[in-house]
Amino acid sequence: MDDSNKENHLNRRKFLRNMGLAAAGITIVPSNVIAGLGHTAPSDKLNIAGIGVGGMGRTNLRNMKSQNIVALADVDWKYANRTFNDYPNAKKYKDYRKMLEEMDKDIDAVMISTPDHTHYVSAKDSMTAGKHIYLQKPLTHSVYESRKLRELADKTGVATQMGNQGNSSDDMRKVCEWIWNGEIGEVTKVDAWTDRPIWPQGLERPKEKMEVPSTLDWDLFLGPAAERPYHEAYTPWNWRAWWDFGTGALGDMACHIMDPVYKALELGYPYAFEASSSQVNTESAPMAEKVTYYFGERPKKGKINMPAVEFTWYDGGLKPDRPEGLKEGLYPGDQMGWGGAIFYGTKGTLICGTYAMEPFIIGREDNPPPVTNELRRIPNAMEGGHEMDFVRAAKENKKSRVECSSNFAYAGPLNEVVVAGNLAVRLQDLRRKLDWDAENMEITNIGADEEIRVVSSDEFTVVDGDPKFNTQYKTINAKKASEEYIKRTYREGWEY
Repeated sequence: MDDSNKENHLNRRKFLRNMGLAAAGITIVPSNVIAGLGHTAPSDKLNIAGIGVGGMGRTNLRNMKSQNIVALADVDWKYANRTFNDYPNAKKYKDYRKMLEEMDKDIDAVMISTPDHTHYVSAKDSMTAGKHIYLQKPLTHSVYESRKLRELADKTGVATQMGNQGNSSDDMRKVCEWIWNGEIGEVTKVDAWTDRPIWPQGLERPKEKMEVPSTLDWDLFLGPAAERPYHEAYTPWNWRAWWDFGTGALGDMACHIMDPVYKALELGYPYAFEASSSQVNTESAPMAEKVTYYFGERPKKGKINMPAVEFTWYDGGLKPDRPEGLKEGLYPGDQMGWGGAIFYGTKGTLICGTYAMEPFIIGREDNPPPVTNELRRIPNAMEGGHEMDFVRAAKENKKSRVECSSNFAYAGPLNEVVVAGNLAVRLQDLRRKLDWDAENMEITNIGADEEIRVVSSDEFTVVDGDPKFNTQYKTINAKKASEEYIKRTYREGWEY
């Protein structure tokens, strides 16, 4: 081992040791972290670092550019180059752990926009180091990771915000206040959908071998995911399709589209879910799917009762039926074309688009109900206000802080529900409604010896005018698979 590698190895051991101490209750916090720990930066600006800055992370940082962007970490320096050019004075890294170690005292907050499978580890390490966290949606890759991140946010007391910007919007508040004021009565059914995926899904693992680009650290991209050879089909964008790296169309968009449903109806956790889809395989999410969640009765809110709700999600071109009374030529979500949600109440039907945009009640399009202003308004929420509300919260004393609208106490449970839908998709060969014990994060009606068959490869050829099918299946223990999907096994060197 040469001197530089030896130094990196020792630094990594030191970093992991510190993280372990903090996880054991010995919190290591930089002296200049704001959030009520006794220090305010002289400029009253946060020192913000970015992890995963080549895609949406660039937009998030741009919306916080009034602060000090001091460090940038990305495993792909070619994809991140535009953002590096945006902030020439920021120090650049490939390994975020090295950044946190070397710049500990110079960082107050961290913006994270990596692929889904590294959301948890990068956020966990940053929070344990005392940093405020802005984390892109979906919050995490798995149910277990969401639960642990919410618990860590509570333990550390840092300011947190998930990157579902519609949660801060005025339209979100309209939806909630109209429903709580009884404008459509009691809601027992909601349909929602998205036009995603707009990337390839239903894919098999590539067989071709490719050289890793010199600008990419493939080992760091993999992070806690299982080892596999590099292929351009995985990154920089198509990682959303692959089960090891992404969460499919559901994970990508439900944190936006389910969000107003979850917030307005105060859904909590489902007691069951089920799914059907186009072909499911072992490697990537299906091209189209339908997922139904079942929620029990909840406490009364405002003027209305909260009866049991059936919530159904559609993607990949599937859509719910047109609601009765909707004007001809219209379809919900037309204002964005990305999707939306339909609330069926005992007195009326409320429709909104992605991010809760442009909500209306059928028959009252030209005479919308008044709002009650029960919820705090956030200026310019969809034009950077969501990020700046995080900045505001990070500067406030923890004891008197007004938490962000999508802080992890809210976003954690929402995300658990979102990614639990992928359990229904991946286990649909059981051909039943799956009973969900949310407290213990367990599907309770799978027998120890039950199995599912999942496509591992599917070939179709035409020989002399006749179709020839060659579909291969992998038989999997369903109970063990469910446990792995809920809490996946991390690669050696990465820890929960």
